[in-house]
Amino acid sequence: FLAVFFTAALAVILAGGSIDGIAFILVPILFLLFVALVYGQELRRRVFMKTSIRAEEKDRSINEEEALRCSDEIIKALQAMSKNDIGALIVLSNENVPAQILESGTRLNSDISAELIEGIFIPKAPLHDGAMIVSGTKIVAAGCFLPISEAENIPKDLGTRHRAAIGITEMIDVTVLIVSEETGIISVIKQGNVQRYADYDLLKSALRDYYWQELPLSDKKNK
Repeated sequence: FLAVFFTAALAVILAGGSIDGIAFILVPILFLLFVALVYGQELRRRVFMKTSIRAEEKDRSINEEEALRCSDEIIKALQAMSKNDIGALIVLSNENVPAQILESGTRLNSDISAELIEGIFIPKAPLHDGAMIVSGTKIVAAGCFLPISEAENIPKDLGTRHRAAIGITEMIDVTVLIVSEETGIISVIKQGNVQRYADYDLLKSALRDYYWQELPLSDKKNK
């Protein structure tokens, strides 16, 4: 914004413009800057929501057994990566991932398995730095870039990966599972809230909540 203002002001001066001319340019630019600073995150959220598309058509035949299998595979991978201090970021999507995020990574549409998850996040692997997008029983994309949270209350010991995880949960309704490559700590993030030191029970609960939405009504009635 400042660059635009000074460029415009210089153009007015060079053209022989007056102070009033500069003010005419300055006032709307300052107003736009104010709006961007105050409502920036909300504007970003609305843009993301408007451009959201289905990550992939979810497998509507998912049943309780398949949900449990996927949950176990994800937890197995997370715990293995935690022991080896391998960073990871997994987004559990609800058909609401924006197109630009999916397009920033590589489409996979692969079945969920602990081996594939670990292989993707191995250090120096082509897709290890980005986010993995899970939709139902599929890993639909990996190596995706997420919006970084601008919140000022995020602890300083949480790095870029955590800020990205917080950022996407502030924009859309998803749950993110993350492993810190510095400490191996597993966290569950939802709606900008971070639950650190996630153990087996917490991970199982988060994944059950996620897959509960996908189970047919008949399976839910059996609970």
